[in-house]
Amino acid sequence: MEKLTPQEEQAMQAIWQAGEGNVKAFLESIPEPRPPYTTLASTVKNLEKKGYLSSSMVGNTYVYRPAITEAEYKKRFMRHFIRDYFDNSYKDMVSFFIQQKNLSKDELQEIIELIEKGETKK
Repeated sequence: MEKLTPQEEQAMQAIWQAGEGNVKAFLESIPEPRPPYTTLASTVKNLEKKGYLSSSMVGNTYVYRPAITEAEYKKRFMRHFIRDYFDNSYKDMVSFFIQQKNLSKDELQEIIELIEKGETKK
């Protein structure tokens, strides 16, 4: 699947939040400043073409629903992000955030505890 543009990500956030609906319903759940209706309608059609949405006709209105969950998108996005920016190394990513002072010692300790809990479940 293609990476989403910022405009497409904003639309998908509204769609994931709604679960399913029409363009008008999605528009109402986007925070101000909202895109014009026609812009959002075009974005939704593009998302459908890219495989992120499926649709069905209900009366004379298209109802859209996500074809991919938010968790699946995050997983794919992060996998590509780590590969493209950190040479496929999660360690390098964590080191980067530590060096940029975006990750505190306490937060790093929490991550270590999460990893240890995950390893004990095996």
